Amino acid sequence: MNTTNGSLYGTNQKTAFLVGVLFIIGTAAGVTSALVTGPVLSGPVDLARLAANGGPLVTGALLVLTMGLALAMVPVLLFPLFRKINEPLALGYVVFRGALETATCLLWAVSWLLLISLGREYVTVGAPDTTHFQSLSTLIQAAGTWNGHVGAIFFSLGALMLYALFYRSQLLPRWLSAWGLLGAVLYLAVPLSAMLGSELEILYGPLLLQELVMAIWLIVKGFNRAAMAPEPA
Repeated sequence: MNTTNGSLYGTNQKTAFLVGVLFIIGTAAGVTSALVTGPVLSGPVDLARLAANGGPLVTGALLVLTMGLALAMVPVLLFPLFRKINEPLALGYVVFRGALETATCLLWAVSWLLLISLGREYVTVGAPDTTHFQSLSTLIQAAGTWNGHVGAIFFSLGALMLYALFYRSQLLPRWLSAWGLLGAVLYLAVPLSAMLGSELEILYGPLLLQELVMAIWLIVKGFNRAAMAPEPA
């Protein structure tokens, strides 16, 4: 291998390492956010209590933004590699996982912060009739839930593009890419079924586990060296 090819290989392996780290950061932030906000958002919001302690929702919002930013960097880092394989698909991955998914994370965080502001207004007014405030909080919660479903659809479609590109390029073992494709299909079924009134959240599991395994693989082994062989002049 000449010096130029060796330098390119080293650069691509650094990219693999960074992508693995970003996947772990994004997944950890997302899961932690769900754990932190779950007790607050699992039912009707207690506005008075939320006004006194909005910490869980603030923390959850910051974690969701961390997840969104970390995962948004992944398509940016991978685009130079993926565009050589299928540029339209690579651009689609950037749009769905870099732009649309990040926008849903932002809206998710804003909806939680709005609940805190509503709780503070509720306490300030002293509202003898809580119906108006409670209806508004329910509406904000519903908006956040629907936004989450839409975000999960964007995430799933982006994942399908990602693993199709990995499968075609063989930058990762094909069994790992195939696992990602299957996991993305199952993941997509969750928000679609939720919109129809069914709960199938267990189907999130295969893709979450796959992305953890993939992240570790990228950090430890990087991309398949043979798949990055330079094209003949």
